[in-house]
Amino acid sequence: MEAYDVIIIGAGHNGLVCASYLLKAGYTVLLLEKRSVPGGAATTEEALPKEAPGFKFNLCAIDHEFIHLGPVLQELELEKYGLEYLFCSPVVFCPHPDGKYFLGHRSVEKTCAEIARYNERDAKKYAEYTDFWQRVLGAMIPMFNAPPKSIVDIVGNYDFKKLKDLLSVLGPPDKTLDFIRTMLTSAEDVINEWFDSEFLKAPLARLASELGAPPSQKSLAVGAIMMAMRHNPGMARPRGGTGALVKALLNLVTSLGGTVLTDQHVEQVLVDDGRAVGVRLAHGKEYRATRGVISNIDAKRLFLQLIDPSDVDAADPELRERLERRIVNNNETILKIDLALDEPLRFEHHDHKDEYLIGSILIADSVKQVETAHSDPAVGKIPLEDPSMYLVVPTMLDPSMAPPGKHTAWIEFFAPYQIDGAEGTGLNGTGWTDELKNQVADRVIDKLAEYAPNVKRSTIARRVESPAELGERLGAYKGNYYHIDMTLDQMVFFRPLPELANYKTPIEGLYLTGAGTHPGGSISGMPGRNCARVFLYAQQPLAQTLKNAGNALKSTVESFFT
Repeated sequence: MEAYDVIIIGAGHNGLVCASYLLKAGYTVLLLEKRSVPGGAATTEEALPKEAPGFKFNLCAIDHEFIHLGPVLQELELEKYGLEYLFCSPVVFCPHPDGKYFLGHRSVEKTCAEIARYNERDAKKYAEYTDFWQRVLGAMIPMFNAPPKSIVDIVGNYDFKKLKDLLSVLGPPDKTLDFIRTMLTSAEDVINEWFDSEFLKAPLARLASELGAPPSQKSLAVGAIMMAMRHNPGMARPRGGTGALVKALLNLVTSLGGTVLTDQHVEQVLVDDGRAVGVRLAHGKEYRATRGVISNIDAKRLFLQLIDPSDVDAADPELRERLERRIVNNNETILKIDLALDEPLRFEHHDHKDEYLIGSILIADSVKQVETAHSDPAVGKIPLEDPSMYLVVPTMLDPSMAPPGKHTAWIEFFAPYQIDGAEGTGLNGTGWTDELKNQVADRVIDKLAEYAPNVKRSTIARRVESPAELGERLGAYKGNYYHIDMTLDQMVFFRPLPELANYKTPIEGLYLTGAGTHPGGSISGMPGRNCARVFLYAQQPLAQTLKNAGNALKSTVESFFT
């Protein structure tokens, strides 16, 4: 039986980040990936090789903000391994039915000038709104970049500016209470509190809903931060697509002696006397882990499908039931449409300029439309009456992703995983069939054509992936690409459950990483880095504590003199 210090289940970007840190610390690491392509939700693939050869598509993740809030890129020196980020500006274009449009630049000042063309008050308030959320973000970043139960790590991440941001949003008791109240309300309430104009409120609501819930959902006001992040740290994409991040990580992992095997379906985590000691693959081969097993897949699938129930019960007799009943997914996922285009889209009713296509394009006609787009899926309904969508034309920023003069379009349409009334039919009993997914895609394209009439005649080929197919491809429970919902009750100390929130599990030597752990989904690498820190601490507690404390003190002192 082949043996490694650490075996990581799944070669998503967090698994690769985690492996990189462990390899740099001197451990041997094996990553086992079920698909033939590593990367999980962060792949770029030539998905239509016959119909559209040479067109490269991001099959899930596309716009990267969170990864620029942490030190992963710098610490792993990924530029040396081929990674180059291209920053977007403009960052958002949202055409409105009355001919107005929201055009968000990376510059706050330029964005305010665009808003002022329609509403001077909203332009002034937008600058204040962005400043508020930027300070909130500064206060939160230290928590993102540390295990949630590691006080030393969290405190050490606060430099002078971030400490100032924290104090500015808290302050006296009444101010602190007002901040708490804000965080407990909804993104819609916050947006209505600040602004008057629908052309501005609708795209802000649409971006807030990227956390996977309607803008009216209480306790998710933090979603309102999403536009502020596009100003700072900014929104970027790797040259060559999201998969270029994975490629750089693979280059690093292999250069450090790590092993990545694809087409390897882990069937069982092997547990001996309460400790994870290896894995067994579907074809029967076993690998031994002398130090630990790390799961890049969600806790629910790990404990309910890959571990013998008796081993789970021996470690924690309540865990299986808590995972089954306590973790909540609201049935919302995405239907993904990829288009190969003969020419760029043209929004001819809205003073079209090609630069509008550089960032994200939002079809968000009103806050009500966005609300329906996210509330219908929760009850199993496909929101087709007036579709809202998130659209990107990646080749406007990065022409290398298509043949010369050609373009691609990336469309995200929120839809239910389980269709109401269709239980037991379609793929995996969800109700989704090839016929239905293409009917939905036709309606989405019809809506897009109201704004960009050339979309139909310019389409060379298209790929449509239903929520059921996306879930099956990613191995995501009920198609949830965040693993579990990003609601306040399932974040930080509660993600995925309080007893699992610090990446360790009741089974000795078994760890969690990935989107289902703190700080959650999106492209950040933070769960991978944080998990690696917890693992390294478990191997040498005293040495790691002293190292972390020293780094924290050094960082804090330096911040006061720079």
